Amino acid sequence: MKDKQIEKLIKEEEKRQKSVVNLIASENIVSEDVLKALGSKLTNKYAEGYPGRRYYGGNQVVDKVENLAIARALKLFKLKMTDWHVNVQPLSGSPANFALYTALVPMFDPKTSKQGKIMGMKLSSGGHLTHGYPGSMTGKIWKSVQFELGKDTEMINYEDVKKLAITEKPDLIVCGFTAYPRVVDFKKFREIADACGAILHVDMSHFAGLVAGGAYPSPFPYADTVMTTTHKSLRGPRHAIIFVKKDTREFDKKIDKAIIPGLYGGPHENTIAAAAVSFLEASKPEFKKYAKQVVKNAKVLAKELQKLGWHIISGGTDSHLILMDTWMEGKGIPGKDASSKLEKAGIIVNMNTIPGDTRGPMDPSGIRLGTCAETTRGKKEKDMVALAKKMDKILRS
Repeated sequence: MKDKQIEKLIKEEEKRQKSVVNLIASENIVSEDVLKALGSKLTNKYAEGYPGRRYYGGNQVVDKVENLAIARALKLFKLKMTDWHVNVQPLSGSPANFALYTALVPMFDPKTSKQGKIMGMKLSSGGHLTHGYPGSMTGKIWKSVQFELGKDTEMINYEDVKKLAITEKPDLIVCGFTAYPRVVDFKKFREIADACGAILHVDMSHFAGLVAGGAYPSPFPYADTVMTTTHKSLRGPRHAIIFVKKDTREFDKKIDKAIIPGLYGGPHENTIAAAAVSFLEASKPEFKKYAKQVVKNAKVLAKELQKLGWHIISGGTDSHLILMDTWMEGKGIPGKDASSKLEKAGIIVNMNTIPGDTRGPMDPSGIRLGTCAETTRGKKEKDMVALAKKMDKILRS
């Protein structure tokens, strides 16, 4: 590489990644094939539009790339092209959700003073910024209703969510999370959406790889639309895709138009190719073993931390993700300090709010852990036992 400064920094980052234990729930380690696709000459091509309907010439090859990515995405999640439409162009999860809301939820109409409404999980309960958080554009452009977890169980109380939905009558309900460790009952969310006439949108960015690997229930039998990033548990590039159920409402056409020409220009075909590579990898038998091991590792890590006296939100996990209370009503340490102490010892986590958190998001009461990256490195249950003991020693020092 001729640019020695960037080359040096890349090598520094490679060294950093190899030298730490990575428990960031949103991160994973991609294969060499994914990296090759990302760094390929596909990055040279500008392909504004869709396969067969481009604004530029010379798209014979990238049309094949994009169509292959669509076909592999459908096959991975056992879907039929006659029933589901896939858009593989979103650049990442947040703009993908934004594009979908733009297509399906009415913005403020000055003539009627009407404004669409989104309902999602509150950030401190485990929801994402784009699920209607007031500081996000999704909470500014649309009205936002946020549900919280049950105080006693620290899990979703579906009856409470249903009552709120019937009272508020949102246009769209977001079912998904960024820091909720338990399995979501998609059937109950379907019933809630039907009870108030809402669209059911599932954000499966965190658990898509677990769904593909058979380690987490599939949302597709119940959802109207599904969005997922392709990194995290799916172990692909930083990218996103949207699945849309085909029916008379024509949501698929509306979402395609919202993405281009509505919000985007040319898609990143090199990243789409890398995503296609990851879809093929995730369809292999060894990936199913990987997905199941991710969950096994998370369950053991959560259980061992509990044994050592730490409060694990909801009492455990059903996925790759663990939410840990390090503050424990003032008896421990804030999440920001916990994250810093662990990082100095070579264990990377992220500070995170917990249900009912009285501290701010920049200095919350907990940390979030994930087992995807370390499972990719071959870690098993015994490694999680040792890791829990090490974390405990560091945090109590």
